[in-house]
Amino acid sequence: MQSLLSSSALLANPCTPAKLAAAASVSVVAPRRSVAAAAAAGGGARCVAVAASSSSPAVTTAEAGEVPATMKAWAYDEYGDGGVLKFNDAAAVPAVGEEQVLVRVAAAALNPVDAKRRAGKFKATDSPLPTVPGYDVAGVVVKTGSQVKGLKEGDEVYGNISEKALEGPKQSGSLAEYTAVEEKLLALKPKGLDFAQAAGLPLAVETAHEGLERAGFSAGKSILILGGAGGVGSLAIQLAKHVYGASKVAATASTPKLELLKTLGADVAIDYTKENFEELPDKYDIVFDAVGQGEKAVKVVKEGGSVVVLTGAVAPPGFRFVVTSDGSVLEKLNPYLESGKVKPLVDPKGPFAFSQVVEAFSYLETGRATGKVVISPIP
Repeated sequence: MQSLLSSSALLANPCTPAKLAAAASVSVVAPRRSVAAAAAAGGGARCVAVAASSSSPAVTTAEAGEVPATMKAWAYDEYGDGGVLKFNDAAAVPAVGEEQVLVRVAAAALNPVDAKRRAGKFKATDSPLPTVPGYDVAGVVVKTGSQVKGLKEGDEVYGNISEKALEGPKQSGSLAEYTAVEEKLLALKPKGLDFAQAAGLPLAVETAHEGLERAGFSAGKSILILGGAGGVGSLAIQLAKHVYGASKVAATASTPKLELLKTLGADVAIDYTKENFEELPDKYDIVFDAVGQGEKAVKVVKEGGSVVVLTGAVAPPGFRFVVTSDGSVLEKLNPYLESGKVKPLVDPKGPFAFSQVVEAFSYLETGRATGKVVISPIP
């Protein structure tokens, strides 16, 4: 990706303290009023300039005047805690490459990797600052590059916009009005799901699917999922039970979330506040660790089995991987999503309004979210 940091391309930020106060007053219970009202006041939090690419997009399906040159976006120009996030009401709309589409964002979702990226945990392989964060997106295609074959203007799509989460992820992400995405990373939004539900799926469901595939999971096998009420864990339960045909699905969660695990498809719900799963007698073909307890997970896997580890220490036979975004995986799973066999799980505190991105990050980082933290509508 061409660097967006040339001084000639930087956009001045017109935000003022009065405008910031206006945006901060927006309520999540009336999100459809939120950004429109804030925009009328020029609202936001602190503001940052996001640079524009000097290259010209190769666009075939829309005239240049149909999409504005600037957009509302959240961004940061330094690594740190949630305080580095700044609102910009005049960020540059990203250019569209030959194999990309421009998506008008309707909803986005946060993942733990968003917080780790913002904190600078993988700055050596990150794209250059400033960054508009966000991997998950759901929205409408408004432009297509000259080499795009399958998608067209007006298509409702969803996807994880960065092919490699830790290696040069998109500089201009989904927490904005528009984002440019490779066609191969997107799929048509499942029928029957709204944009907020769809936005909460891509990175988490791709992670759950890839982990099960890498572990060689198949019908008739048993699995223990650590962190069953989280974004990845809730989908791993459903995929294992309703897509792969697991013989037994066990999962851990806190006391208030045990019934949720059962509704998702878990045969055994383990209360980690009362029981140590590694001390229980049952063993499993696969253990899927979404919470960073790999050293304990290996104690409950059968001989010849595998332990999928998303974070934390890894001990044999455990392995860790970083998900690869792939629209074809979403296409494959769409029938299960459309039939209701696999359901998105949006945290009940959301969706958060676009003006509440800082609050949404703070909530994500408590580690207490149920399912996905979603931002909708945008804006």
